[in-house]
Amino acid sequence: MAALPVYRWRLAPDGYATRRQLRAQGLRPGGQDVAAQLERPRRRRGPLVAYLYRVDLAKPVRPMTLAKWAALAKANAARRICPNCRADAGYCIPRSLGMCTRCAYPDDGQRAA
Repeated sequence: MAALPVYRWRLAPDGYATRRQLRAQGLRPGGQDVAAQLERPRRRRGPLVAYLYRVDLAKPVRPMTLAKWAALAKANAARRICPNCRADAGYCIPRSLGMCTRCAYPDDGQRAA
């Protein structure tokens, strides 16, 4: 396998884009391999690396179907339900707590009142 071309940060030639840049253009890599990489130097650690894909080989993003919209809405709703009290918290439950803040810190509500 040939080595990937490596470019310095902000010096990649036209025709290459990261996944996020492709998505902003309504494109996706479409199964192509990484074509190049960017390296951004850092002072105390190794460089940050961003993988680049060829824009001319990118494919359009697939449109969302009704089933995908429904599954996404169901998954987002499940992230709002507290497993402890089964109430809709009104926000996504933090994974660090695993429950809504009312269940995680029950005595904080009594002090505020």
